[in-house]
Amino acid sequence: MAVPKIILFYVFTPLADPDAIRLWQRSLCEQHNLKGRIIISPDGINATVGGELDDVKRYVRALKSYAPFKNADIKWSEGLGDDFPRLSVKVRPELVTFGAPGELKVTPDGVLGGGQHLKPHELHELMDQHGKDVVFFDGRNAMEAEIGRFHNAVVPHTETTRDFLAEIESGKYDDLKDKPVVTYCTGGIRCEVLTVLMKNRGFQDVYQLDGGIVRYAEAYGNEGYWDGSLYVFDKRMHVEFGDDVKPLGRCCVCGQPTARYVNCRQGSCDEQVLFCEECERAGKSPQCGTSDIRVDMS
Repeated sequence: MAVPKIILFYVFTPLADPDAIRLWQRSLCEQHNLKGRIIISPDGINATVGGELDDVKRYVRALKSYAPFKNADIKWSEGLGDDFPRLSVKVRPELVTFGAPGELKVTPDGVLGGGQHLKPHELHELMDQHGKDVVFFDGRNAMEAEIGRFHNAVVPHTETTRDFLAEIESGKYDDLKDKPVVTYCTGGIRCEVLTVLMKNRGFQDVYQLDGGIVRYAEAYGNEGYWDGSLYVFDKRMHVEFGDDVKPLGRCCVCGQPTARYVNCRQGSCDEQVLFCEECERAGKSPQCGTSDIRVDMS
């Protein structure tokens, strides 16, 4: 019986020949019947791929046989089967496209000058020590935060990662520059870069949640500071970390709680909108820009 699995990982390390790594990764995934997305740059690798359990295990063994990737932190989750429509392996100037490739300095030990890494239990220790002075800062796109986020998190108005530079340079978060700020994202990679950008712009006490939301949820599920669902970039669309999770998102038609995203059905628009199953059963059509509903990000 096939057991579908999805893995998520990244490694920041200098790569002399990213295109050679691209060819190797494509061949390796094709050999083991894996699909998903892999980005390679001179600064390392970022990947989310899925397939049958034994195939994924063989891929991981081969991946870690390459010395620069031997310590990759592989995050495993349950798949649905055929979780990605295709395999995409690309070389880009940045692993995460913040639009500031010159600011990132990477050594074989990782990123230089970023925020202090906090394990999940260390985050709780920081909260015990500083309480409400700690600020959670969401390092994802605002759409992702609509269905799940940390308690009272600051959610920048971003549609893509390219929007973060303008956000943190706008002055609207200057009151946070002397506070303990904990950045978080799905698996940790976006915060590796974001914390560098923030520290370079005067934020003094910056942390990043080690392993991201995924590792935190493995430790605490819904019993900690996380609320709602995690948006994921595969067939599942969102995952929950326990039973009886309260949806934070609101259906674009009726306003009822939901974590379910679908594509807008207005012309050729491919924007994702929140749309509950009840409205779909009633034959209603989800369209972006047609709702006055606002999500409370507090």
